[in-house]
Amino acid sequence: MIELTKTDTHWIATINRPEKANSLTRDMLAELADIAEAAEVAQVPALILTGAGKVFSAGADLDQARAGLATDDVWERLSGAVAAFSGLSICAMNGTLAGGACGMALACDMRLSVPGAKVFYPVMKLGFLPQPSDPVRMRALIGPARTKMILMGGAKITTDEAYAFGLIDRIVPADELLDQAIALTESVAGAKPELRAAIKGMCA
Repeated sequence: MIELTKTDTHWIATINRPEKANSLTRDMLAELADIAEAAEVAQVPALILTGAGKVFSAGADLDQARAGLATDDVWERLSGAVAAFSGLSICAMNGTLAGGACGMALACDMRLSVPGAKVFYPVMKLGFLPQPSDPVRMRALIGPARTKMILMGGAKITTDEAYAFGLIDRIVPADELLDQAIALTESVAGAKPELRAAIKGMCA
């Protein structure tokens, strides 16, 4: 349910479970973490995360969430692996981003989105704490009040609001999403790994 496309310049990891709104099982999360870790070892210039269908991810698979996935360490392993990747990481949001799936998106260097997508993270309503790094990364992007609006107020943020907040960085037509994401990887593709890592570190 995770498809990986590899080139010399970038890897694309696609969540491919559209019949379940790309909801994530533990095995899928572990596979995504494996991919991010392998991309770092291989010194891949860029890593793109996206989804199949019209939803990026609805978050945790509900049955597995009730069975313990909602509080599993695999979420932090995944977001930590994406954050530690020294190349350029891009979340190409093909649709709505919800729940724990926000963690991997927040850990990326940038987020592109199609029009009409929403972002929400209803942990309070569901009775769970967010993963520890998620509020930290969200607050760094949009500030404490807007982070509370999402995590405590349960707000569903529209694409335009998310762009205005700084939660997403560019809104692009659906048929151009991957092309625009790949275009952003072109300059890092020919750079030495130490240069990519140095510039990324300077931007942190």
